[in-house]
Amino acid sequence: MEITGSMILMSRPSITSLEERNILKALDDSFIGYGPFIEEFEELWAKKNKRKYGVSCNSGTNALYIALKALGIGPGDEVIVPEYTMIATAWAVSYTGATPVFVDCKDDLNMDYSKLKITEKTKAIIVVPIYGRKTQCDFVQGIGAERIPVIGDYAEAHGIIPPENVDIACYSFYGNKILTTGEGGMCITNNKEYASEMRNISNMYMDEKHTYMHKKQGHNFRMTNLQAAIGVAQVMRMDEILEKREKIQDLYDKYVPEGLKMPRREVLWLYDIQTDDSEEKKRTLEINNVSSRYGFKPMSMQPQYEKKYDHLNAYRWSKRILCLPVWTDMTESDIIKITKSL
Repeated sequence: MEITGSMILMSRPSITSLEERNILKALDDSFIGYGPFIEEFEELWAKKNKRKYGVSCNSGTNALYIALKALGIGPGDEVIVPEYTMIATAWAVSYTGATPVFVDCKDDLNMDYSKLKITEKTKAIIVVPIYGRKTQCDFVQGIGAERIPVIGDYAEAHGIIPPENVDIACYSFYGNKILTTGEGGMCITNNKEYASEMRNISNMYMDEKHTYMHKKQGHNFRMTNLQAAIGVAQVMRMDEILEKREKIQDLYDKYVPEGLKMPRREVLWLYDIQTDDSEEKKRTLEINNVSSRYGFKPMSMQPQYEKKYDHLNAYRWSKRILCLPVWTDMTESDIIKITKSL
């Protein structure tokens, strides 16, 4: 098959003159590390997602980590994590010294809450709206009367308002996400103490007067003002970006063969399809200069967590999922080319 035209990439950031003006302002003001765009980005993102506090950091992975640390998670604790997710969700738990306990997925790829098993060691649960499909664990009852805290990994779901029972929602703004700052992350919460602890952890546990006395061990996980400058512009354009991506999902639904479709997404990050020959379809797409990517592999299949996985629904789906390109300014002709290649 002849290769024609330029490569259709998996994702491209949506950058306009608004992002450029903010970056130039940060440069002109000499605020390239710390600066006023950081606080503005935190406030805008928290408000957009109906939360009181936003705490920025340098990645989505570290957003999950500081959320877990703020909840006091550590060695000897267990945290429930979906089997079908990006490995950073599990790694964040492991970084604290706690143990991730994996729960299989349903056919929409989100966690099957009917399979939750709570023990005295269960100290938190992480929910993940996979590929932008809404998920909600309405209430998690622990041993005794205490409710188990819920962390939301919303890296793939910008635009879905986290339910009230999500104590801390975490985001990635990596270059391929719906909204991006290149790299970067954010935690949002209504709990003032959680917000304060997350900010301290990500800012080297620096005291307010910067006396260089550090009450606890912290980390240098700060977001830069240059990243936040982009983030502010992205949030201001969020409704436009989501609307365009919704139209892209409509076009994919129009042209993708019915047997390949997965359940519709509340917000479109990547467009996942199901197929019995994902490797062959991926090769055919590449021949036609179209990028694609495989679905996630189960956490129990990963070398550092290796357990029995052959029986898992997540394993069955991991062999069937292929993700197609999505970016905000895709055209109908792009989507026609991609779907014809299938």
